[in-house]
Amino acid sequence: MSEVIIYTKDGCPYCAAAKKHYTEQGIPYKEINIYHTEGAKEKVLELTKGQQIVPVIVEDGKVTIGFGGG
Repeated sequence: MSEVIIYTKDGCPYCAAAKKHYTEQGIPYKEINIYHTEGAKEKVLELTKGQQIVPVIVEDGKVTIGFGGG
């Protein structure tokens, strides 16, 4: 099974949609809230090459920025 990590922030509707999607598909994921996890903001900036956007989804090493128009 693939490893999925979703970087999120509080109050983000696109983050909620991404989590709902993976839950409905029965795909386990690890959520990392950028406001509550030390170093997470910096990791997102690294993954997005400086874009300040969430969600950032990492699945088997593939990075997807945003979800459903986010």
